[in-house]
Amino acid sequence: MKQVDYLKVAEKAMNQISKGAFLTVQAGDDLNIMTIGWASIGFMWGRPMLTIMVRKSRHTHSLIERSSEFTVSVPTGIKMSKELEFCGTESGQEKDKLKECNLKLFPAQKIKTPILDLPGIHFECKIAYKSSVDPLYLEEPYKHLYPAKDYHTIYYGEIAFCYTIEKNEQFE
Repeated sequence: MKQVDYLKVAEKAMNQISKGAFLTVQAGDDLNIMTIGWASIGFMWGRPMLTIMVRKSRHTHSLIERSSEFTVSVPTGIKMSKELEFCGTESGQEKDKLKECNLKLFPAQKIKTPILDLPGIHFECKIAYKSSVDPLYLEEPYKHLYPAKDYHTIYYGEIAFCYTIEKNEQFE
């Protein structure tokens, strides 16, 4: 594990997130992993932030609403397309995504929610703010993204720790 400046890995992380990354959320003993494809990395309120979106209909939404944190694992150097697709299309209420995808967890360094034990860029985030998308203020070019009116909640996560894990560094 190597701690890195979040801005130095932002472009690489965002390029992969647009293809898929893993969001992990834990509330008490309940844990779920889902695929995300939209995010933003930046600087707000004088702090490093990773902003993610979760639709209200998703199982992860009920968990993140009971949590104060999340992790994002951005796979690099390995092919994870099947796992990303599975975690993005199957519900954690109905399937054990860790078992089905042969994914393993590793304790996070600064928060309680674990990370996925895989090579990549990892973000440990504490929720600083959340806001539901209000369709009244959504510009016309984006309304087609919500044909079922299933709007996201946007979570602003202060990056508490950012690091990389190389392929040969996976934890046992």
